[in-house]
Amino acid sequence: MKNKDIRILLVDDEPDILEILSYNLSSEGYDVITAKNGAEGVAKAKKKQPHLIILDVMMPEMDGIEACEVIRNTSGLENTIITFLTARSEDYSQVAGFDAGADDYITKPIKPKVFVSKVKALLRRLKEDKPEIDDIVKVGNIIINREEYKIINNGEELTLPRKEFELLALLTSKPNKVFKREVILDKVWGNEVVVGGRTIDVHIRKLREKIGDENFKTVKGVGYKFII
Repeated sequence: MKNKDIRILLVDDEPDILEILSYNLSSEGYDVITAKNGAEGVAKAKKKQPHLIILDVMMPEMDGIEACEVIRNTSGLENTIITFLTARSEDYSQVAGFDAGADDYITKPIKPKVFVSKVKALLRRLKEDKPEIDDIVKVGNIIINREEYKIINNGEELTLPRKEFELLALLTSKPNKVFKREVILDKVWGNEVVVGGRTIDVHIRKLREKIGDENFKTVKGVGYKFII
């Protein structure tokens, strides 16, 4: 996919940041859309269907966390890559962001060249090969349709954020096998982007809540496995 074909939605309430970051992304050839608050960001996301959304956290009308939750529950945007812009003093927002369905976060202030490099790393996920998993897998009472990003658990259809889905698909590809943390990061998030140490833990916790606590086992100091 060429840069001109990649749509990026940049949402921030500070005009200077919007101008600088959008200019640098546009200079790389990306199709950049901007919004000045969460509510406007959600509206443009629904209309433009971007490949990547970059959300500031603290914004008027609707903050980034709430906007992310709305976007993740919008048909057609479940698999859009979402990353947050967070100030260094907003450590709490990183965990809240992952809970809301974000894929990553970028800490600001950040130099434009570093920002563009982070964006390129995030966009590599559009090209990455997925784990070698059959399109439809049945494990216990769970049916995973990878082609349609659909989960059926005990007859009930569930919609999961993209990273939760891929994490579940990986763990269920080999039930009872312990997947090391570094393998999970590589297969689900990719080596190019450094994510926080809590990233996997947050996503596992969300899967426990939705699928069932008894299906997931933590192997302390090693990783996780799916039990049937």
